[in-house]
Amino acid sequence: MDFKNLSVCIPAYNEAGVIGKTLRELREAIPEAEIIVVDDGSGDDTAAVAKSLPGIIVLSHNRNMGYGAAIKTAIRHASRGVVAWYDGDGQHSPTDLKKVAWPVLNGEKDVVIGVRDKSSDQVMVRMPGKLLLTAIAVLVAREPVPDLNSGLRCFRKEVINKYLHLLPDGFSASTTTTLLMMKRGYLIGYQPISTQRRFGKSTVKIFRDGWRTLQLIMRILILFEAFNFFTILAMLQVIPGTIYGVTKSFTQGLGFPTLASTVVISGVLTFFMGIICDQIVALRQEKFENLSRDSLKKLE
Repeated sequence: MDFKNLSVCIPAYNEAGVIGKTLRELREAIPEAEIIVVDDGSGDDTAAVAKSLPGIIVLSHNRNMGYGAAIKTAIRHASRGVVAWYDGDGQHSPTDLKKVAWPVLNGEKDVVIGVRDKSSDQVMVRMPGKLLLTAIAVLVAREPVPDLNSGLRCFRKEVINKYLHLLPDGFSASTTTTLLMMKRGYLIGYQPISTQRRFGKSTVKIFRDGWRTLQLIMRILILFEAFNFFTILAMLQVIPGTIYGVTKSFTQGLGFPTLASTVVISGVLTFFMGIICDQIVALRQEKFENLSRDSLKKLE
C-alpha cells in the first residue's frame, strides 16, 4: 500500500503524556504519510513533545478553540490529496488508520468512517446523548448511521474542503461531516475499528456536554431539515390557535379572539421563516461546490 498521498490530521489538547507514543507509532507504520499535529492551546508540553520528533508538522493555537477548529487548521495546511482525522489521545491504531484510508486513496470511496465495534472503549456517561443524537441523525439522513461521531475518518481533500465553512469549532465537527457527506450524496464507506481506553482523564462534564448535545441537535435540524423543522413549529402554533379561536368565537359570539390571532400569525411567520432559512442553508451548502466547479473549468 502506498500512503504518500495521505495527510494525517491530529488535534491535540493537553496530550503531552501520550502524543509522543502516538506519533512514533504512526511514523513507524506509515513513514511516507504527512503528519500534522495541531496543539489546541494546551497548558502542558504537548507542542514541545510533538516538535521533538522528526518529520512532524506542528501547528499551535494561542488558545483552546475546540476540536473542530483544530481539525480545520490541520486540513487547511495539508498538502496531500487525502486527509485523515486521527485522535491524539491513544485511542486509535495505525492499523485501523490504514484500513480506513486505503479505499479513499485508491479511489473507491470519497469518504470512509471508522465504525467502532462492541469491544471499543465507551464513556458510559455519554451514551444517552449519543443515542439521542443518533436517533435524530437517522431521521435526518433517512438511512442507518453506523457511527455518527467516530474520530477516525478519511476524506478526499477536495471534498471536505468544500464544507469547512460549515464545520463548527467544537466537538460536533465529526457529526456534522457525517451528515453532510450522506446528505450531499458522496460515496461513503464504513470500516470496522476498535478503540482503546483514552490516555489521561476524560474531559466530559454531564451538564456542560448535555447542553452542548441539545445545541447540536438544534444545529443538525436547522442545517439539514430547516423547512420541516420550522413547518412543525408553525403547525404547533397555527392548529391550536385556530381551534381555540374558532371555539371561542362560536361559544361566546365575540369574534376571533386577539390571543388566537396572535398565535396563528406567529405560526404563519414561523413557516415563512422556515422557507427563508431553508434557502439560506441550501446556498451555504452549495456555495463552495459551485466555486470548486468554476475553478476546475478555468483549469481545463
